Amino acid sequence: GRLNVLVNTLGKMPKDLFAEFDHTAPEDLPAGDVKYHQGFSSDVSTAGGPVHLSLAFNPSHLEIVNPVVEGSVRSRMDRRGDPKGKQVLPVLVHGDAAFAGQGVNQETLALSETRGYTTGGTVHLIINNQIGFTTSDPRDLRSTLYCTDIVKMIESPVLHVNGDDPEAVCLAMQLALDFRMEFAKDVVVDIICYRKLGHNEQDTPALTQPLMYKKIGQHPGTRKLYADKLAAQGLGETLGDDMAKAYRAAMDEGKHTVDPVLTNFKSKYAVDWSPFLDQKWTDAGDTAIPLAEWKRIAEKITTIPETVAPHQLVKKVYDDRAAMGRGEVNVDWGMGEHMAFASLVASGYPVRLSGEDCGRGTFTHRHAVIHDQKREKWDEGTYIPLQNVAENQAPFTVIDSILSEEAVLAFEYGYASNDPNTLVVWEAQFGDFANGAQVVIDQFIASGEVKWGRVNGITLMLPHGYEGQGPEHSSARLERFMQLAADTNMQIVQPTTASQIFHVLRRQMVRNLRKPLVIMTPKSLLRNKDATSPLSEFTKGGFQTVISEQDEAIAKKADKVKRVIACSGKVYYDLVKKRVEKEATDVAII
Repeated sequence: GRLNVLVNTLGKMPKDLFAEFDHTAPEDLPAGDVKYHQGFSSDVSTAGGPVHLSLAFNPSHLEIVNPVVEGSVRSRMDRRGDPKGKQVLPVLVHGDAAFAGQGVNQETLALSETRGYTTGGTVHLIINNQIGFTTSDPRDLRSTLYCTDIVKMIESPVLHVNGDDPEAVCLAMQLALDFRMEFAKDVVVDIICYRKLGHNEQDTPALTQPLMYKKIGQHPGTRKLYADKLAAQGLGETLGDDMAKAYRAAMDEGKHTVDPVLTNFKSKYAVDWSPFLDQKWTDAGDTAIPLAEWKRIAEKITTIPETVAPHQLVKKVYDDRAAMGRGEVNVDWGMGEHMAFASLVASGYPVRLSGEDCGRGTFTHRHAVIHDQKREKWDEGTYIPLQNVAENQAPFTVIDSILSEEAVLAFEYGYASNDPNTLVVWEAQFGDFANGAQVVIDQFIASGEVKWGRVNGITLMLPHGYEGQGPEHSSARLERFMQLAADTNMQIVQPTTASQIFHVLRRQMVRNLRKPLVIMTPKSLLRNKDATSPLSEFTKGGFQTVISEQDEAIAKKADKVKRVIACSGKVYYDLVKKRVEKEATDVAII
């Protein structure tokens, strides 16, 4: 089915597809993937003008690509200034068993009408072959009458249609599209059909479904039924066979089966990824900003309009940040992060930050959204300083997401996959909640480049550290990310100071390298005076992969050092404290 879509809908050249199967096509990916996981895009001519078709790269994990597609669509909508999705349409094709069975579908449907994730309505096609691999007994298949009953949660219409009646399927599709364009809501077309062969062409489904496959064996096939119907209407006895012969002849010659595919068409919205390919991960980035620029931006993002009445705790945070901006006190983590975002949007790089608690920050260090304490309605009385940095700044978007990890992270990956110039950040409420999105991390973030050649600059912020929350909320599973890291596929960092988070976030955009960035963010260091940084560390220097010994007395007497301790994160401050207690001047810490 996937190969059918590649050739007959998107117009992939059959000769190119066959060359991939024959292993005669050039293969330059270290791992690669099966042919029916590969994405593809093309421009086709229609009565209304050229249409760009894009098929997402997908792993075998059923349905997980759906929120990735939605994120990619949202990115395209934002780039076009198309908030209603009138120019971009997400189409998701499902199997019946997977649509009912995979929880990521519920999460994705739950996103569909929220402000940060809506895509103006998705058209869902269910290829309903009434068999989930080897499960077709209704007692085992699901707990609902229809596989589509899940969409009752968003009250979307469902059109059930007989797959043996192509004209009825076309009518259902027209209705679905008209509904979507009119009401900007999801709509489902459930095509009731059957699976001719097994799960793949080598499978023998009669092993487990003897009754069903006896009937299927006697079925003449949809093409034959429709050809007979057309013949009965006087359109020629050989029409079906003639079309099949012409199609096969085109395939044998390796020609396009879709006419016409536009080969030289270039959309003005196309993204040029070439600057981001074949870059060195060791390249430096110029991430410091001039002092005058620092002070100008800092004043902008620490000024709250008089019309907004912040909570007293938030007012204190902003008063402290204003002093940091002026260089009167060292800069803390929240200000370092805020200044990274502010300087990026001022330079034309959009920032998109999402997660379950990221407006405020789980540990109340961020306060990117100021809530007016005197507001009287839901939809008024918030102020976002980062949206007021400069007149012609890039957008800053911050979203308190629904309580989902898997679909939200997949959505953000999809968004980043379509826009290398936006800093896309997903923040887990607690780092261990990334557990709930492990499929996305394994199948897309860690492996998308090696499998599909797709570079992606998604950033994950994972609060990490055993500080008063118990084992459930302590570990972002640093070791898992290390196990997934090879061939420089990801950047995994545990910053120790405020200037480090500033530089690493800016570096993610300023460099032309696009690799997933996983940040083990702290808890206690958010307010630890030792982890603050002087203003000079922001106006010069950059992100340091290694921070050398900071005690000048020890650094100057390197020949006296008997032990070197390498560490990352907050344990550095514990070690320094212990070293002072023990007067262990023969120990260096890096």
